[in-house]
Amino acid sequence: MKTDTQLRDDIQAELAWDPSFNAADVGVIVKDGVATLTGHLASHAEKYAVERAAQRVHGVKAVAVELSVKLPFDHERTDAEIAMATERALEWNVLVPEDKIRPMVEKGWITLSGQVEWEYQRRAAESAVRNLMGVKGVSNLVNVTPKVRPADVEKKIQDALARQAEREAKHLAITVDGSQVTLRGKVHSWAERNAVQGAAWAAPGVSLVVNDLAVDN
Repeated sequence: MKTDTQLRDDIQAELAWDPSFNAADVGVIVKDGVATLTGHLASHAEKYAVERAAQRVHGVKAVAVELSVKLPFDHERTDAEIAMATERALEWNVLVPEDKIRPMVEKGWITLSGQVEWEYQRRAAESAVRNLMGVKGVSNLVNVTPKVRPADVEKKIQDALARQAEREAKHLAITVDGSQVTLRGKVHSWAERNAVQGAAWAAPGVSLVVNDLAVDN
């Protein structure tokens, strides 16, 4: 098991390796396997990339994000401009269903609401607007409301994990309550945790996934 110092060094190395942001703008503190990220970044896209970079490091149990976005002067946009760009980004993304997402912009922060049938559509909507210039943050309040609710959701998730050769499949507890799926157990990395969660979201009829999986290195 890595020490906190080793984890900090690995996270800093991973941040330095990623070219999508300036690693010098990010501070890293690690205690008991939990990484805290601090600093100021130039866009919400950079903040998102930093979070994902830290999660890629083996041994990280959790990530606390204390990053703020301070836009450069030439990147600032009015809420009206951001709202217009948001509407166009959603309209032009083929994965986002037409007329299902309602965006609102306040002080550079985009809030998405509405209802879709699939989790991938919900994620696509957020992804479509995350990298727009002038955006300081995104709140994704879109609900997943499927038309179907199959009784064999648990089996479909287990089958998906087996197809993907996930080594954790046998050590997970999957509870299905209506359209809600709760995941419990231990995995060895954030990548495996995300893969299991993705398999759960991909099952038809799932509208909520509660991910209680622990990362045990």
